[in-house]
Amino acid sequence: MEEHLLDDIERIHVEMESLFEEVMPSGRWPSMRRTRIWRPPTDVYETDTCVVVKVEIAGMREEDFDISLSSRVLTIAGVRRDPTAEAYGSTLSYQQMEIRYGDFRTEVYIPWAIIEDEIEATYEDGFLKVILPKAKAQKVRIIR
Repeated sequence: MEEHLLDDIERIHVEMESLFEEVMPSGRWPSMRRTRIWRPPTDVYETDTCVVVKVEIAGMREEDFDISLSSRVLTIAGVRRDPTAEAYGSTLSYQQMEIRYGDFRTEVYIPWAIIEDEIEATYEDGFLKVILPKAKAQKVRIIR
């Protein structure tokens, strides 16, 4: 019973953070854009055999991501650098800035049992896709 309660609390925590991000996006104001962690758009869908987490995050390389699964929470984090700002430094003056840069993080609660050593991640065309294979349900034999 306690484990289910802890899972529920963790799921609520992740959902609350996600809702707060929708109301007060960390990248809404340019002055906050470089100092706050932002959350990239994330889709989660389920098939018969796996759970797929798809993150829209252009301008990265596969090695730029830190992906972990702990206590049923998949965390994807990293830093997206602004190559224009790095090239021009203090001489750069943006007229419009909508693309978010800097530290990002997204967390997804995974309520299904997962085969952790078979998790795969690929990055293509600006999307990171993490495939989490579901563990098969085990039947319990009743001894009479």
